[in-house]
Amino acid sequence: MGETVGNLIGLNDEVIHPAATLAVEAHNSPSKQFLVKKIKIRHDLSSVVVLAFSGSMLPEDWFGQPPFGKTEIDNVLDKLSHAKELKEAIEKMKQVVFAGYSSGGPIAILATLYFLENQTLSPRCLTFGSPLVGDRIFLMKYDIIPRIMLSPSSTEHKQILNYFKSKFDKKNINPAPQSGFYLTVMGNASSVASYEACHLMGCRNPSLDIIKSFIELSPYRPSGTYVFCTGNGNLVVVKNPNAVLQILIHCAELGESNTAQVEKSSLHEHSAYLSELKECLGMQAVVSLDGGPATATLNDLGLSPQAMLCLQAAEEFENRRSRNLEKIRKYLEKIEVELKMLRKCKENAQIRRLGYYDSFKLQNEDDDFHANVSRLELAGIWDEIKEMLKEFELPDDFEKKPQIIDLGTEYRCLVEPLDIANFYRHSKDKETGAYVIGEGPRPKRYRFTQRWLEHREKKPFESRSESLFWADVERLGIDIKKKKNLPEIKDRIHQLGRNMITWIDVDKSLDDDVLLENSTFVKWWRDLPLECKSESDRIENLIRGKAARV
Repeated sequence: MGETVGNLIGLNDEVIHPAATLAVEAHNSPSKQFLVKKIKIRHDLSSVVVLAFSGSMLPEDWFGQPPFGKTEIDNVLDKLSHAKELKEAIEKMKQVVFAGYSSGGPIAILATLYFLENQTLSPRCLTFGSPLVGDRIFLMKYDIIPRIMLSPSSTEHKQILNYFKSKFDKKNINPAPQSGFYLTVMGNASSVASYEACHLMGCRNPSLDIIKSFIELSPYRPSGTYVFCTGNGNLVVVKNPNAVLQILIHCAELGESNTAQVEKSSLHEHSAYLSELKECLGMQAVVSLDGGPATATLNDLGLSPQAMLCLQAAEEFENRRSRNLEKIRKYLEKIEVELKMLRKCKENAQIRRLGYYDSFKLQNEDDDFHANVSRLELAGIWDEIKEMLKEFELPDDFEKKPQIIDLGTEYRCLVEPLDIANFYRHSKDKETGAYVIGEGPRPKRYRFTQRWLEHREKKPFESRSESLFWADVERLGIDIKKKKNLPEIKDRIHQLGRNMITWIDVDKSLDDDVLLENSTFVKWWRDLPLECKSESDRIENLIRGKAARV
């Protein structure tokens, strides 16, 4: 106790209720894509700009393709980019909050992701009763809408959404959904929670995967910070996504409650966020579950002993992720040592005026043997990291850590050329095809580390492919000999020339040992017909410049 809900979710408390009010107003104004309001903060005289989105309660806008099919949103993000109030907030470096109530919540979240990915703006996101997408979501105990995406589209979904649409439109209000809708939605949602609980508890029973192959489970999962309104004035803040999923289902279980009454509450609570928030924010009876479950808090949520076990498993899974991170930190020391040795091998190859790639491909020196050992050891480490990520066994922000991205990039640029050299030295392309065609034989550890860098630099997918330089050269050499589609080959050679100049001259991401006179590339380049060479003069200048430095 002691902390306010604003402190726990990283927002000023004075913003929360006005943002909720604006979000509800926007939801009730479907003719407008979003509403804007400036909220003044009393204690420091600053202001926060809140943009709230309207959303839609039309069933076809929720489920474009059954059972869980995606649906596209319209041009709201493009229109938002040009909003006068947003541009002014960015220029004046004001805090921006995207908000949404009900179906406006996912739009607010997607807008936040859009701006984080494409702009210098770093908005906050605050939603109320939002379907699953997730970030700083306030939830009522029985509200059906936040759980609806955990269940496949059905007649019950249409009845629920049509009921709320008519209610918010304030026209001819449709009757409440037929009795049993709550059990249908929550029954499907419970299957998701049970499957995930088995995974958290380490159950590897093959029958689970067999069942999953027959029953399609919802792909939606919570993310971000959730704030549960318990119904008695208390707020429970949860950041662990696995714990959120279990609470989302178990706190809404019927237990001994009357089914008809719970169904009524599940509809009523979706419209009661403003009154509930006003009471809760006034009391500031806030508990965070980050430090582990608190008995009194869990009693407020009405969780069963089974739910408590699921929460303990979620907490242990999070602890295991932290332990895995400590394990990775020890690996990083080993990675640093091996990369240092490979850098030395590269320097020695340059002294021999052969180049790192060509030297390794020939395997005539002791350095090449040691480099191969390092290559295999590093592959084992990065493959283990990749598998941990695949199983979500590392913290969510692991791939954003600067040290990880930098090490991954150096590893990729130093070691992938060796993998390519080994691949073509043993003529593996005759068995599996070229190294980089489609999914191809390129190891996923390189795809992962390349994407981390592209994401940090906000560059397009596959734009940082300098480590594939030699794969392109090898493939082009083979295709030229086979006289495959010469116009297409010519275009690829031109693109390689342009990329090479950028990587060597601008980005400095490709080492200039590829320009050595004895390099496979230089020999190949000089044998090409003149019409195939793009940027011929610039590349020749780079080759002559390298010769002068050597």
